[in-house]
Amino acid sequence: MPRPSKGARLYWRKPTKTRAGQWVILDGQTERKTGTVDRGEADQALADYINARGINRHTHTPETFLVSEALVEYGENRAPSRAAPERIGYAIKALMPFWHDLPVGAVTMATCARYASYRGKSAGTVRRELGVLRAAMNWCVKIGALTRCPPVELPARPAAKELWLTRGEVARLIRAARTDPRSKHLARFILLAVYTGSRKTAVLDLRFEPHPRGGWIDCDRGVMYRAANDARLTNKRRTPVRMPAKLLAHARRWSRQGGWVVNYRGAKVGDIKTAWSRIRRIAGLPAATPHTLKHTAITWAMQRGANLPDAAGFFGTSVRVIEKTYWHYHPDFQAGTAAIMDRKG
Repeated sequence: MPRPSKGARLYWRKPTKTRAGQWVILDGQTERKTGTVDRGEADQALADYINARGINRHTHTPETFLVSEALVEYGENRAPSRAAPERIGYAIKALMPFWHDLPVGAVTMATCARYASYRGKSAGTVRRELGVLRAAMNWCVKIGALTRCPPVELPARPAAKELWLTRGEVARLIRAARTDPRSKHLARFILLAVYTGSRKTAVLDLRFEPHPRGGWIDCDRGVMYRAANDARLTNKRRTPVRMPAKLLAHARRWSRQGGWVVNYRGAKVGDIKTAWSRIRRIAGLPAATPHTLKHTAITWAMQRGANLPDAAGFFGTSVRVIEKTYWHYHPDFQAGTAAIMDRKG
């Protein structure tokens, strides 16, 4: 039985000795060059190709276009070129059971609220999933499949979590990882995440040489590049970071093996969910998540008096977010005003 077509999509064609690398459009057995290494330009080329080919021969109104059609179109032809396609896939899988037989016109404030109740998940999870629904409908409007996108009511953004770990608690996590044969690879992950404040995906995608799938560690210059050279910029900033001396010493030792920085028996680690759950139980830290390490890193920096612009560049987080979420840990937090209030007369 022939495999079903995945539809027109972008694919990174690696460079060879005779050909430069670039994004190409794959559509069944057809391959068309985009002539660019820039993802944004490649996305536009894909949209132009889809319109020119007439994949969507009719522009539908919200009442005549199913939500499931919008999700499939987005998942097949747009998601592969986004920054985190696997997360989009998880969201689409969650959205489908509730929305699949409803028309786009049924997306209202009331149905979004019913979806939140149906999911029974945190506001943050529902917010991300409905964000994918909105992106899917907007994509269909952009390529001419849909006349308009109805507004999507998102749950309120949850308050930032302030959980952070002490140095002793981080040491317990590392010991738990090193003593469990199935979780030893997490020791590297923890060190990289807590001393650079990098997100989970950025750490798992690291190698010791430049590559198109993620960042790399330059052990000669002592710089960790959190993103591939041609990676599309997103609000999850993956700026380069200068590695602290102790972490760089570890990295230089690890680099003798080459390959993926965080690896399991030499292979890339796809996710750490199971291993992380195991070590946090051993360490007695049930509330800690991989993202807790980023909170921990920024909190430590604030406690030690880091200035805001420098910290923002180092952690790949905006000054506004650091000031809003972490500034109260800084020794200078409201120090001037407090001193004024202490003055006599």
